[in-house]
Amino acid sequence: MHKASRKRHDHNRFRIIGLDQRGCGKSTPIAQDDLDHLSGNTTQALIEDIEAVREHLGVEKWVLTGVSWGSTLALAYALEHPSRVLGIALVAVTTSSREEIQWITEDVGRVFPEAWADFAEAGNAEPGERVVEAYARRLAGQDREDARRAALSWDRWESTHISLDPHWLPGPLFEDERERMTFALLVTHYWANDGFLSNGQELIPRIHELNGIPGYLIHGRRDISGPAITAWELHRRWESSRLVVREDEGHGGPASMAALTRAVEEIAAMI
Repeated sequence: MHKASRKRHDHNRFRIIGLDQRGCGKSTPIAQDDLDHLSGNTTQALIEDIEAVREHLGVEKWVLTGVSWGSTLALAYALEHPSRVLGIALVAVTTSSREEIQWITEDVGRVFPEAWADFAEAGNAEPGERVVEAYARRLAGQDREDARRAALSWDRWESTHISLDPHWLPGPLFEDERERMTFALLVTHYWANDGFLSNGQELIPRIHELNGIPGYLIHGRRDISGPAITAWELHRRWESSRLVVREDEGHGGPASMAALTRAVEEIAAMI
């Protein structure tokens, strides 16, 4: 868990628990070193991992937080184990739906046509293959030099579509080659499979199942990579949720993170 995540909340009031998703960060083996088991790295497996942590630590119920993909995972876990959830606070809200993935990997190219043309061409997609599927195939392939080139192209695209964020800084998303590969490999693996949340497992149609659980959906108006429509669609179906739109931010930011801290404190006050 990133140190900044632990600093967002008062240690004197909260027991702060974090985990690194399997295959990345401090969770070993790193996905790129264990390609033979990549197929087992799914949202359902991550939910089982979270439950294992909860049981191991003897936690009866907890407040969930998540940012970006973490918001998808938090919602998926809550829908599987609602009785274990006291509240949910999310920033840069995503559900990893096919529509969201289509937007961020293809349709937002209407805003950045030059960069997207380069990104799509570098993907080397086979006939009938989506761009994200092409990158996923190559990043998980046996030709690791080709995978390295794919990771670089993916990084350039990621750096481009977040460039309208007020807090964006020019340059690569990841300077470290192994971090870049881990990120690109896992992002494309999950996105090429619709977050492993398809065929009745999509989050938005099921979100009403969380009615009664307090939720905070914090999203930046200027988040062009993940437009606010996702947070809005969740909010209008989740009666006990609150939508917080930061007009001055994109995909997360200091004001959004401060709102996350307040949201957790407000949830705690309800308990």
